[in-house]
Amino acid sequence: MAEYATPTTEQEFAGNFAQLKPLMSNSEAMLESSRCLFCFDAPCIKACPSGIDIPLFIRQINSGNATGAARTIYEANYFGNACGKVCPTEVLCEGSCVYTATGAKPIEIGRLQSHATRKVMDQGKHLFQPGAATGFRVAVIGAGPAGISCACELRKLGHEVEVFEARSRPSGLTLYGVAPYKITNEETLAEMAYLEAQLGFRVHYNHPISSRPELEKLESEYAAIFLGIGLGHTSALGLPGEERDNCVGAVEFIEQLRIGQQHTAVGRRVIVLGGGNTAMDAASESARLGAERVVLAYRRGKEEMGAYAFEYDLAKSVGVQGLFNVAPLEITGNGKVEGVKFVRTATRNGQVHPVPGSEFVEPCDMVIKATGQAKQTRFLNFIPELQLDSRGRIVFNPATYQTTNPRYFAAGDAANGGAEVVNAAADGKAAAHGIHGFLTKN
Repeated sequence: MAEYATPTTEQEFAGNFAQLKPLMSNSEAMLESSRCLFCFDAPCIKACPSGIDIPLFIRQINSGNATGAARTIYEANYFGNACGKVCPTEVLCEGSCVYTATGAKPIEIGRLQSHATRKVMDQGKHLFQPGAATGFRVAVIGAGPAGISCACELRKLGHEVEVFEARSRPSGLTLYGVAPYKITNEETLAEMAYLEAQLGFRVHYNHPISSRPELEKLESEYAAIFLGIGLGHTSALGLPGEERDNCVGAVEFIEQLRIGQQHTAVGRRVIVLGGGNTAMDAASESARLGAERVVLAYRRGKEEMGAYAFEYDLAKSVGVQGLFNVAPLEITGNGKVEGVKFVRTATRNGQVHPVPGSEFVEPCDMVIKATGQAKQTRFLNFIPELQLDSRGRIVFNPATYQTTNPRYFAAGDAANGGAEVVNAAADGKAAAHGIHGFLTKN
């Protein structure tokens, strides 16, 4: 029996996908911020990829200075509100909180962060303004966390910035790739509007850059180009039957869910292939959409999954079942998905080996492949002298984020191969300083 009824209205969808980190009230924030010990060595700061001064902003909240707290957060991370909700705080800042060593509940840093930033967003308080004009123009390809963070910092440094986004709405992974129970569409778009209103970068939506002539036009009009293009579609597995109806990629499924919400179709019996965090999201989402049975299938043991333990616990809490040490051989069915043929596996010396004679079919009517994303190598090959590594990632100077083509800079998933929103935001901001140095010769 399904853990959740299939949502048919916006209200039912919101109920099934209730926020994991709901907004704190003023009194809740005051009480929670009072628990902070303001550690002199601040392990929480060291654990934050964007280096937010966490004890400082918590102290500011506790003293009633929410605007100051928001400024502290946004000066380090332009996705301050989103990261307060979507960051894996359990293994980053909160996971490093000194309270964890005592067995006590860590400070709810993520919720405090969202509390402060949401206040200034709701009140329309401007924290930043563009720097004195330098006369340089920079093109940013991709309006995701890396691209928008780069654009914001470049505007603070005084450069004119235009962002080119293939989709109709901004913020990339934050809008299209994160589970709805982590952040709502409205919250994501509100933060983007807030940043754009202050810093004045211009975004061209429905404007993909996908050919050599389009790149040549940018090269002729802009002094530097930033690549924040992220990753591509879900990688194919090469299995027989992979083309059957209702065999979909997890990235595409999550994007459809974020856009279609309660109108998104899900099978009655769903098998999710994979063991990463995206697989956990896809499995949890399937259950919340009303699937009667959701099975998470992984070729190694449970302890070898790439997903965070808290993400797997969340999936289990909504009724997702684990099927470990199995490898898919075929997607079975007649036109539509009817099952997955697996073989049991054993791991020896770190290598996965099939167990002869152990094949079996697990019935289902939908398969979601959470097996990684393809790199956008076809597009990147249009850029002369741009070097990629053996895994299709953009090669760049880690000090400046400059690629092997000096006018191009890169950060985010296209450069690191896939990480968290906070990593992309931090790296995009750092890349802006690399671009600034290149343009001003500093």
